Amino acid sequence: MVSNRCKIAVKKVLRKLGLHFVIVDLGEVELMENISAAQRNQLRIDLLESGFELMDDKRAILIERIKNVIIEMVHHSDEIIKMNFSNYLSEKLDQDYMYMSNLFSEVQGTTIEQFVIAHKTERIKELIIYGELNITEIAWKMNYSSVAHLSNQFKKVTGLSPTHFKKLKEKKRSSLEDI
Repeated sequence: MVSNRCKIAVKKVLRKLGLHFVIVDLGEVELMENISAAQRNQLRIDLLESGFELMDDKRAILIERIKNVIIEMVHHSDEIIKMNFSNYLSEKLDQDYMYMSNLFSEVQGTTIEQFVIAHKTERIKELIIYGELNITEIAWKMNYSSVAHLSNQFKKVTGLSPTHFKKLKEKKRSSLEDI
């Protein structure tokens, strides 16, 4: 689950099955009662119909939790993290970072850092397209140490500088008079 709509959809499935929940959060659900194997199977089927997967494998669950923390941090939070990201992730998930890093790389075929950079790049593109913030403000919002760091990383991933990306976006739009 990566959004509030996902949480709403999962809550709807749970209510339909008559299950009572304490928490429905990104990537996890805590039920008030124990469920039977038949209820669990029906929950699995209903979640699949809604585009979700019931996860039982502890390693897969941890990877989803890692992804959810990253997605939440990059796309949905204005919190400025005042510590090293590896420490933040370890603290947030109460796990050893080296274990999480090795597991993530093994299963996903990419590092946590590359996953973060990919999401940050997409978020930066989104912020540039919105046009509400300048590059300096975007760098601050996205927890970069400097505009130069953001620009170098953005160019490494996209092949374009943020300024060039912004100009390409502007070229694609035509004024109403030109149509």
